[in-house]
Amino acid sequence: MDPGSAVRAAEAYGERPARRIEGKPAVIVTRRLLPETERRMDELFHVSLNPTDAPLNRPQLIAAMRNCDVLVPTVTDRIDAEIIAAAGDRIKLIASFGAGVDHIDLAAARARKIMVTNTPGVFTDDTADMTMALIIAVPRRFVDGGRVLREGNWQGWSPSSMLGHRLGGKLLGIIGMGRIGQAVAHRARAFGLSIAYHNRHRLPESIENMLGARWEPDLDTLVRDADILTLHAPATTNGQPVIDARRIALMKADAYIINTARGGLIDENALIEALESGRIGGAGLDVYAHEPDVDPRLIALPNVSLLPHLGSATFEGRAASGEKVIANIRFWADGHRPPDQVLQGWA
Repeated sequence: MDPGSAVRAAEAYGERPARRIEGKPAVIVTRRLLPETERRMDELFHVSLNPTDAPLNRPQLIAAMRNCDVLVPTVTDRIDAEIIAAAGDRIKLIASFGAGVDHIDLAAARARKIMVTNTPGVFTDDTADMTMALIIAVPRRFVDGGRVLREGNWQGWSPSSMLGHRLGGKLLGIIGMGRIGQAVAHRARAFGLSIAYHNRHRLPESIENMLGARWEPDLDTLVRDADILTLHAPATTNGQPVIDARRIALMKADAYIINTARGGLIDENALIEALESGRIGGAGLDVYAHEPDVDPRLIALPNVSLLPHLGSATFEGRAASGEKVIANIRFWADGHRPPDQVLQGWA
């Protein structure tokens, strides 16, 4: 890191306020971004980067927000009402890197007249691709088979060993039919899966026909009937899981559950108990209740495929997200509404 960036990194954590230079907004970025994104930010803004990529703790996050015009956080930064209240009056824009905004208290930001932007749409295909990979891998026991091979326990081909389930003819239940849910449905249709979905609002008939999907207004019915259940919903407003012990008990004994959305959507303890007892067939998870900590009971289970939050982990997606962050900041700095302003409650 160059000496100027080192000075700005010190400023970011409250050693001294970041300054506007030649009209450039003072921008603090909480995590490492792609090098080309950081270089472009350094050209356009008075930017303070995080050379270690270590997540900020609460005091560091408050100090950063007090000393910048624009904060660029990620999903690892929990910006709640208490932090916003302590942030002071300088910060005017939270330009979040990523599509989700569950980590930001939007009502508190709005009350303090802090604009919030995000980067929607850029990770749709990446997350849908990975979801489809889990939908294939979990019923076919690909991860379990790889483990047997790596541990030296493979005894050769047998007509009755390592059997899984084919996809064709099975019912895929999709909870949450936004961009990613629809992209998953588009992919799943090519594998011969029939598709039902539950959403707060039914999709237009033209989209249902295009995707070959039918709306199921009753979530319990979808959970009961699905052979594979995949979650693509936002976090619940009350913090309660969508899939709890009662709904897991409704699932077929050989059903599978996939979660690439948010860890809190599933009661993790109830899921583990069902998997340990063989109550359901298996699970594929990319998100967890207490990231980065993963329950060791999950790691020990042979009928679970686990990934370390890789849904958006592509060079192309991260570059596109960085471009959106930069565009949002530039529009705001020029006095215009950013293209990706989160509009809940705003005129």
